[in-house]
Order: sequence, then structure tokens, then C-alpha cells
Amino acid sequence: MKFFISKSFKIFFLISFFSLLFIQVVPAQKTYQGVDFDTVKAGKFDTGKMWTFEFPPLDYFKEAYNFSPDQQWLDNVRMSALRFASYCSASFVSADGLVMTNHHCGRQSVTEVSQEGENLHETGFWAQTLADERPVPGLFVDQLVLVQDVTDEIQDAIDDGETYERQLELKDSVIASIENRETEATGLEVSITELYYGGKYSLYGYKRYNDVRLVFAPEDQIGFFGGDPDNFTYPRFNLDCTFFRVYDENGNPLKTDNYFKWSSNGAAVGEPIFVVGNPGNTTRLKTVSQLEYFRDIQYPRTIDILKDLYNTYTKMIELHPENKMELQDMAFNFSNGLKSYYGRMDGLNDPVMMQRKKDFEMNFRNAVMSDSDLKEKYGDSWDKIEAIRNELRKITNELFILNQNRFTSTQYFFIAQDVIELANELKLPEDERDEVYKGEELQNTVNSLIPEDFDFEMNKMLLENQVTRMQKLIGIDYPLLNKITGGLKGKEAVEYILENSYLTNIDKLKSLIEEGGDAILNSDDPFIYFLQNSEEKAAELKAKSDELLSEEEIYNQKLGKAVFEVYGTSIPPDATFTLRIADGVVQGFPYNGTTAPAYTTFYGMYDRYYAFNKEYPWSLPDRWKNPPADFELSTPFNFVSTNDIIGGNSGSPVINMNGEIVGLAFDGNIESLPGDFIFRTEKNRTVSVHSSGMMEAIKIIYNATRLSNELKNGKITE
Repeated sequence: MKFFISKSFKIFFLISFFSLLFIQVVPAQKTYQGVDFDTVKAGKFDTGKMWTFEFPPLDYFKEAYNFSPDQQWLDNVRMSALRFASYCSASFVSADGLVMTNHHCGRQSVTEVSQEGENLHETGFWAQTLADERPVPGLFVDQLVLVQDVTDEIQDAIDDGETYERQLELKDSVIASIENRETEATGLEVSITELYYGGKYSLYGYKRYNDVRLVFAPEDQIGFFGGDPDNFTYPRFNLDCTFFRVYDENGNPLKTDNYFKWSSNGAAVGEPIFVVGNPGNTTRLKTVSQLEYFRDIQYPRTIDILKDLYNTYTKMIELHPENKMELQDMAFNFSNGLKSYYGRMDGLNDPVMMQRKKDFEMNFRNAVMSDSDLKEKYGDSWDKIEAIRNELRKITNELFILNQNRFTSTQYFFIAQDVIELANELKLPEDERDEVYKGEELQNTVNSLIPEDFDFEMNKMLLENQVTRMQKLIGIDYPLLNKITGGLKGKEAVEYILENSYLTNIDKLKSLIEEGGDAILNSDDPFIYFLQNSEEKAAELKAKSDELLSEEEIYNQKLGKAVFEVYGTSIPPDATFTLRIADGVVQGFPYNGTTAPAYTTFYGMYDRYYAFNKEYPWSLPDRWKNPPADFELSTPFNFVSTNDIIGGNSGSPVINMNGEIVGLAFDGNIESLPGDFIFRTEKNRTVSVHSSGMMEAIKIIYNATRLSNELKNGKITE
């Protein structure tokens, strides 16, 4: 059986990918739950605490924590932190290249090193010796070793452009030129990142390590205890950690001076701590009109799609239990995404939160308008962006239904694309065709149009989802939809489409192909007809959308520069999956009419295990069911803090002022989900594995003495 989305699909990519459209009207209000909007003001840290290492807020650290890190401290922290592949964060935790990240970040790597007859997800993995550490094919970690401000060079190039399109072309050109130049000069992995939407440009040079080997991974059932129901919640009880080791070019453990030592006790309640990692993406500096577009159009449609995908995969699990593990992984990804987007929508639909955003924008705008120079340069940016978003609202639904993508469309449309390409080739003399459309190769091409393992059940469900969504967004009477559905809805529309299509049976399709290219293109097959008759309109709408977004990018950049001129570095830039340091303190929060404790313990995990009758997803691996007598159940296991994180921060080290590991960030609480656009210190919490809990489990439950000694001593010991 073949499934249309890779098992390695990441929810972080899901969140970045969807740009989706359904309109919801939110009425204007003067009060909300007794709150007078005139009294609602922006919070000091609404734009977050994801500070860059270029602009660390040293005065603020001194004022808030009486902490004044010097450059040596900052450099060691930066060099000890890592970017784990292209989706997580990590850190060096010993002088011998030991790397720590989350269990859920390393899960794919565990799969890749599993040998025949093993189920490491069920049993866990521990390398007894260095020789037992397993190389992970293709895995790499990046260490940030070079940071340069290249704003002036890029801005000078942009200023030479006379149109929006030309400015963007020049920007892309100069960025590529600088990256190539610095890559050749340094031998590093070089990339330039826009900060403040182009208000500043930073060049980052990474030393890449490609020999990365698995050292330790707990069982899935303890690494993700509580599963989907407990995801984005707290109290939590997860051993969400995995350890790897970087090896040098000679095949020896890497010797590094930059690593985080292990704290013996962790952090106390109220103690300042720092999360160092690579947050993926936030929208905190977006305008109110852009946030309203997300609320009214983009996020609701994303939710509709994720619900459809989750329901489809859940149904496929019922139909094909033999594929439960693969299907369940995907269903979890979609469920995870749903929770994330529901949380964002709750925030965007909360009038008080939006009023805070409006207050920030008003104050920012007033500051620009009160300065003649700033007003001339940036004063029209908000109105321009709002006008652009209003134009996008007019075309975006139609553009969406006319475009096909492999995340939201049935595969029938992609088969139809291949058939149309074949038809156009068949209309050419054979000697002018591509090689795959000649002689014996032609027959092989035809036979491969509908794969032998094509999943008709799943694609029928996806087709119903897609048709229903199209009719919801653009209306059943939209001529192209009306034509291919026969004016029908739901299951009846799907049956009509499939009954009139040649793509549901390879023999029917071959018969059509034998009639030649013109017969194919004039066949009125619903999928072929839709693609042929949508191409021109889709291209027109896409060009219009691209033009609007290009113009908006220029105004985003203007506002980014304005933010920097008005607020300086007192406001951090939005997340860009580049290294940041976020401050906070260990602290519980009010929830469910009571208070969430700052720490959980192993006692709580066992209470949950028994309270849920030992049933999945609260079941425990065998080695955890009857722990050794010297296992201390009162050891802190997970904890919460006021640090600022988002997707991409998974695997970030949590350190104290001495630069010691006190925890490992792995999640946010449910109250943190609006953190995409606003950071609230009141209830927004980072959830981490406690350093003491990790050490207790590694030493006592797993008896992994070599690993516990290395963490304790900061180096490999005999």
C-alpha cells in the first residue's frame, strides 16, 4: 500500500507550508467578559524574548536578574548550542562531542539505525561502548561559528531598484552573491537571514558535522508518555531526550572546548534560566491587518484541511490495521497540527489579545507619524499592507481551488497531469518526442501512469474532502466545479466524477490513450477537463498574488526598519530558525481553577499510569513498571518556566547563569499556542525535562553508567 505523504513529514513544515482561505467575520466590540478595551494595553514582552546573539539585551538582563554575562559567556553558549538537522535544536554536553536533543527529534534517526529483528522504538537503545554507537545516515548538526551584519551591503543593492519587482530581484541576487563569496572564503555553511523582515540582515556561518552517531534513546512510550491527549499540556511526565555523538574526520569522538556542563541539582523555583535554540517562525511583528487575514482566511482553512486529513488517516487505520504504525504517525502529525492551529485561532479570536496587538500598532504608528523623517519613509506602510491584504481576499479562494498540491489534493489530479503531458507528446511526430514517449518506453510510461500500489480507498476519501472544500470556498455553481461534479455534492459528486473518469482503471485509460492525443484532451474526463480549463486562470491569479505579495514584502521590510529605528534592540525580531537566547524563570501557572506546579515528579507519572488503568497512551515500557528500590520517585521529572519558545526550539538546552544544563525544552503548554503572534508571560510556559530526572532515569532505570558518568564529568571516563 502506498501513502501519499512521507512518514518523515514534519509538523513544523506543515505549519510553515499551508496558506489557506476561509472567511469568518468577527464583530467589533467595546468590552469583552467585563473588560473595557480602552484599558487594554500592549504588554512589555508581547513581541517576545527571542533575543539574538548579535543584540543580547545586557542592560535588561542586569536589571531583571542582576546578571551581566560577558562576551566569553555568550560565545561559549553560542558555540555549545547546535541546530539539529533542519528541524530541531540540540547542544554539546561533553568535551567528547556528546549531543543532547529531544526524543521526538531523534525518532527518525532511531528508525534509520534499527537493524533487522530490532524494534528500538519499543525497547529503546543504549550503546554500551563507543564501538556500539551507531552512525545515522545523512544526519548532521550545525554549530554557529560566524555572525556578520551585512545590512548595508544588501540595502545598497536594493536601493538601486526602481520597482518592487526589481528591488526583490536585486536583493536575491546580492544575497546569493554574498553567500557564495563567504562560503568560498570560510568553508562554512553560510546563509543570510532577514531580521525585522529585512530591517537588518545577518550572515550566519555554520560548521557542519556529518558523522553523528546514536548513543542513547529511551522507549517511545516513555519518551512520549501520554501521547496525543497530553500533547501541548502540563503537568507532563516525559523522558523526551536522546543523545548522539559527533565524530571528527578521523572517526574519533570530537574534542570540543564548547559544551554545557551538567547541573547536579537543576534550577530552583524563581531562578533565572535561559533557553538556547532555533525557534522556527513567529508572526509577532505582523500588522493587525495581516493577523486578521490569518484569522479570517488562512488559519480556518488550514484547520479544515488538517481535520480532513486526520479523519482520513483515522479511517484508514480502521480499514488497514496492518499499517497502523505508519498511519498512526501521520494521524498524530495532523492532530498535533490541529491543536496548534486551534490554539492560534483561539488567540486571534480573543478580542483582548487582539486589542493588545492593536495598542502596540497604534503606539508604534504614532511614534512613526510624530517624526517627519520616519513618517516620510514608513508612514504609509500600514495602509498599503491593509490594501494588499484586501486585494488578496478577493482572489485567494479561487486561486486555491485551481491549484493542486500533494498535501491537500487527491493523486488523481497528478495522474491527470501526467496523462495530459503524454497526450501532448503523442500529438508530436515520434522522432520529436521525449525518449520516454517513444517505442517500448512508451508502453512502460503508460503502464506506470496508475501505480500498482495506488490506494483507491484513500484517494476516494481525499477526493471527497477536496470537492467539499472547493464547493465551500467558491460555491457549487462555480462553472468549472459544476461541470466536473454534475452539480452534485459530497459522496454523490465523488461517484459522478469517478464514474466519468478514465483514471480509475488502467485498461480504460489504455483504451483512451490508443485513440491518440486529441482524444485524450477532448475526453471530458473530469480531472483532465479541470486541469486543462483551470491552467490559464490559475496562472493569471498566481501572477496577481505574486505581484501583491512582492509589494507587501517591500512594505514589511519598511516596517521592519521602522521597528528597529523606533525600538532598537529592545524588541527582538520574529523567529527565523536561527539561534536565539530566551530568558525566563522556573514558575507554575494558574489552570483549571487551581495551580500547575513548577515541577512534576515520577510519582505523578505512576499515578497517571495507574489512573488510566495502564492503558495506552499511558502504558509504560517493561523496565519502568517495577523500578529498582533505589530509584527516587520524588526526583523532579518535568518542569515549566516563563521562557519563550516555538516550534524549532525542540531539543533546546535550558541553562542557568553558570551555563550549566538544568533541563531540555520539549514543548509548550496549551496556553502558549497563541505565542505565534503574541507572547504572554501570565500563562505561557515552556515545558522541559529536568536535568535531575534525566540523570536519575539514565543511571538507575537504564543502568547506563558510561553515559551518566560522562554527563556528570563532562568527558568520557573509564
